[in-house]
Order: sequence, then structure tokens, then C-alpha cells
Amino acid sequence: QVVLVSGHLDSWDVGQGAMDDGGGAFISWEALSLIKDLGLRPKRTLRLVLWTGEEQGGVGAKQYYQLHKENISNFDIVMESDEGTFKPSGLGFTGSAEARDIVREIMTLLQPINVTAVYNTADGTDIAFWMRDGVPGASLQDDINKYFWFHHSQGDTMTVQDPNQMNLCAAVWTVVSYVIADMEDMLPR
Repeated sequence: QVVLVSGHLDSWDVGQGAMDDGGGAFISWEALSLIKDLGLRPKRTLRLVLWTGEEQGGVGAKQYYQLHKENISNFDIVMESDEGTFKPSGLGFTGSAEARDIVREIMTLLQPINVTAVYNTADGTDIAFWMRDGVPGASLQDDINKYFWFHHSQGDTMTVQDPNQMNLCAAVWTVVSYVIADMEDMLPR
């Protein structure tokens, strides 16, 4: 059984892709790194996917889906961060009402950093196939006020990233992915 965390590596032709979506790739990598460094071993596999071809129509995600859809019942949740890694506010979630209640409970663990909201839908080009077929999905929700200042522009560089805000985003990704991967049962569909 798999809990998938992800971001995409490609960028728009004029940008470096630091924010869109290097930040999402980084926090996904960091989540698994933190879990390993803490010596935690969840019941399910945590899988990192660094998508390619998202800006070109999601071709990398389509290929991955085609290769793995026969095991769709083993995917517990698919998570994608693709709207920058600014100050996080919560998690977008797509799934059953029962699964949403579980995710709300998990998010209470993030009260110390004031990131507890669960929004009505998850977004993500790279996880859309899975959610369409009933796999629960999650997307990072953050302060996107500055996102379109840099989106698909030459200004999308590493200087846009705030390390403290990225650490908060990584904390959200780490807690959510680990707790779901370590629960007794998969999220209800």
C-alpha cells in the first residue's frame, strides 16, 4: 500500500521553476527525509514522485498512471504541492466524508504551527487521474498572494522561497503523509 507525495520538476520556458514547482518537489523530498531521519517506519510505503512534463500537459503523470493504475486499490492517498510553498494554511482534500473526518483529525496535530484547515477540494494536474478514479487526494494550501507575481516568469527563482515558510510546508507534508501511512487501515473511499 502506498502514500504518494509529489511535486513537479519542470518549469515554464522563461522561469527556473523554483516556486513552480521546485518548492513542491523540495517539501515532498524533505517529508520523506525527515521521517527517515527520525527513524520512523510507517506501516505503508511512502513514495516520492517528482513529476515531469506537467507544464506540457501532464505527460509524466499520464505515463505514471498508465503504469500503476492496475494497483489503484493499493494507493491510500495521492498528495501534490503545486501552488508554491509560501505560508501554509491547510490542506485541500478530495475524498469521502469519512476520510475527510480522519484528515480533519490529523490536521489538529498541526495546531502548534496554526495550520489546521481542510478545504473542500484538492487540486493537482499530476494527481487528477487518481482522484477521478476514487483515490483520496490532498494538495497543500498556502498564501498565494505573491504566487502570480512570479508564476511562469523570469522572477521564479530561489530568492522567492522563504526557508521558514518552506519548513512549515514541509512540516504539514510530513505529518499528514506519515500519519496516513501509519494508520491501521487505509482511508475509506
